[in-house]
Amino acid sequence: MIIDCHGHYTTAPAALQAFRESQLAAYKGGPEAIAPAEPRISDDQIRDSLEQAQLKLQRERGTDVTIFSPRASAMGHHLGNEAVSLRWSRLCNDLIHRVCGLYPRNFVGVCQLPQSPGVAPAGSAAELERCVRELGFIGCNLNPDPSGGHWNAPPLTDRHWYPLYEKMVELDVPAMVHVSASCNANFHATGAHYLNADTTAFMQFLTSDLFRDFPTLRFVIPHGGGAVPFHWGRYRGLAQDLKRPPLEELLLRNVYFDTCVYHLPGIELLCKVVPLDNILFGSEMVGAVRGIDPRTGHYYDDTKRYLDALPLGTSEREQLFSLNARRVYPRLAARLAAAGY
Repeated sequence: MIIDCHGHYTTAPAALQAFRESQLAAYKGGPEAIAPAEPRISDDQIRDSLEQAQLKLQRERGTDVTIFSPRASAMGHHLGNEAVSLRWSRLCNDLIHRVCGLYPRNFVGVCQLPQSPGVAPAGSAAELERCVRELGFIGCNLNPDPSGGHWNAPPLTDRHWYPLYEKMVELDVPAMVHVSASCNANFHATGAHYLNADTTAFMQFLTSDLFRDFPTLRFVIPHGGGAVPFHWGRYRGLAQDLKRPPLEELLLRNVYFDTCVYHLPGIELLCKVVPLDNILFGSEMVGAVRGIDPRTGHYYDDTKRYLDALPLGTSEREQLFSLNARRVYPRLAARLAAAGY
């Protein structure tokens, strides 16, 4: 079985974005403005949005199940306020739930959290619980920078986040560290902001005792870990200089990486540096990079192709493509069983 741990609903029907624009316009209009009604999206519109995109690519590339969440760049936690974010997040999560209901053998849900700058994560913990207990979701996306590129939130290791972590541990679900859009012109969203966040989160974890407080807390750092695998020696050295334990002991029981690295040399480096136990297959297809690589003639985000080119044994392939995801997302097994796998 091939489980893709990183997918977003980037092809959602246009009515969803139209609602968002109306919602934000109403917020800017002040208390007298009328908030829009929820968009009407039919099951057929959902099917049409997926059949020629994610589902088509699943079939062509030979993947089975995608762990699926709302479009990351559209989370927009820096826009509006907590109430705006909550309504938007619930709407997006409910739409993912409908996708998973229509295609239970293809998609398993992960939720967007209703984060907002300067707001304690109690609301995020409540929405996570709703999505897990009521909608059958198996994890969440956690934005370490709700400001949208200005980085004025406490680090992920601060006690500010502990109420959310307590709920994650209680529900036994992981979080993928994933920022949203950047409103800072210095940081292109997918080319800089996303990768900066991945690298920054790893360093925050390295300098803290977060996993002493939460031994079972789990994070997936996407996009191959940003700069981390390329600078593994630097991080080993920094841990040593800071009198921290070795990285394997300090972080690798709790921190994992995906394979959203869009060329073969990057995948080779990732698998050479990071233990295979800590790597989950992911593609983020129909996401950050959608084009065809002229050097290969294949889509950049066809990351399975890169792994297929590696000299991996059967057990190693099973680890990367299936077993690691099942271990990091324990609630996945029940969803797969319910879908008939």
